[in-house]
Amino acid sequence: MAASMVRICRYLSRHGACILTSRSNFHSSSPALNALLSSLHKRGVLKESFPQDAAQDQLPRLLQSGAQTVYCGFDPTADSLHVGNLLAIVGLLHFRDAGHHVLAVLGGATAQIGDPSGKTSERERLSGDAVEANTRSIRESIQRIFTNHEVHFHDSSRKLGTVTVLNNLSWYKDRNVVGFLSDAGRHFRMGTMLSRHSVQSRLKSADGMSLTEFTYQVFQAYDFHHLNQIYGCKIQLGGSDQLGNLMTGHEFIHKVSGEEVYGLTIPLVTSSVGDKLGKTAGNAVWLNRDKTSPFELYQFFLRQPDASVEGYLKLFTFLPLAEVERLMEQQREDPGKRLAHKRLAAEVTKLVHGKEGLESAKRCTSALYHSSVQALEEMSDEELQELFREAPFHEVLLEPGTSVIDTCRMVNAIPEGPKGYRMVSEGAVWINHKRADKPDQVLIPKLHILSNGLTLLRVGKKNFYIIRWLGL
Repeated sequence: MAASMVRICRYLSRHGACILTSRSNFHSSSPALNALLSSLHKRGVLKESFPQDAAQDQLPRLLQSGAQTVYCGFDPTADSLHVGNLLAIVGLLHFRDAGHHVLAVLGGATAQIGDPSGKTSERERLSGDAVEANTRSIRESIQRIFTNHEVHFHDSSRKLGTVTVLNNLSWYKDRNVVGFLSDAGRHFRMGTMLSRHSVQSRLKSADGMSLTEFTYQVFQAYDFHHLNQIYGCKIQLGGSDQLGNLMTGHEFIHKVSGEEVYGLTIPLVTSSVGDKLGKTAGNAVWLNRDKTSPFELYQFFLRQPDASVEGYLKLFTFLPLAEVERLMEQQREDPGKRLAHKRLAAEVTKLVHGKEGLESAKRCTSALYHSSVQALEEMSDEELQELFREAPFHEVLLEPGTSVIDTCRMVNAIPEGPKGYRMVSEGAVWINHKRADKPDQVLIPKLHILSNGLTLLRVGKKNFYIIRWLGL
């Protein structure tokens, strides 16, 4: 099935990305398709289902019968999720917003196995301590996003489903290998497991596939079974590359309990060369502030090419489709205002980092691109260091009579002697977005020293220094 997918790549800027799409087997004209599935289909959030006929019959009826439980797994192989994972979270949020219960399952166990899907070589082994630390960090991130959605995007007049964050290590840690294989292993068939695309592609590679990775689909299938038995979960969400694992879970549950369960896939965000937009390719846009600031996330979406914006508004935001169409019409009438881009960036940043994060991103944007002194004065130390990540941060005691040239030399921004003096007098130095070409001028409060006690020094085009003055 993966081989038959039609890939439509839209090239993006700096973090070039595209959406891996396939012809959906959801038909919005079907009378059986309920409102939620129809909406997700129109937005492009859902792509494939398993078993396929469930998309038109059993699954819609199940969703209409009452609140269901839906799960999606996230392996903590890093200390943060990335934009590629955000679509899966958005998918869960749509189900929760419609009154269904959602489970976000962190793979404290499966992260130590390693998912081979989409990988050309085996993942580097993670220690138990590293996985535990990553799990804590990702748990906090997911809970923050769910809270932001509830506060800023949910219609309070509608009943909201519950959200539960689990760690699959909790149901594996007390099991032994012999017992697990005896209970679960006998229900898996080697021929079927070997036929999966993720396995076939690795077996044909130079490095092959380890037994550890080969068993990953067994663990993911057992996760689904466990959640089905304990939480009554009948629906699993996963990326398009997870379709084989979803099929394995469906088959396992059907053999063990006879329960009918369903798998739904969402599109993958990929780089312009077709790689998943994740940490493996080294081009990740992270969801944790300490790795990708609100400003950087905001700019990532603000810089998307025009051809991608409408699709991203449908995928990453909760704006009604009619509002998306109005935004795009306004954009077509006056492209220079980039209203759709700005709304996309604002909606995603607010979802990931909250209202405060969005305000921070806007302050940083004004300070960097609009030379706003007011924005600089309102920025915190954290925001300045996020905005100028490579800039040294100095705390300096302000002595009476400190001059422009003194300031530059205190932070080693210019060479000693006549050369440094010439750099200042020839206009190479800027303080708080204003050229400072008088080396001996004494620093003036509110001009050279902002009301928050900071000075932003720039030498040349790209060399920034942040100074916090002490003794004011």
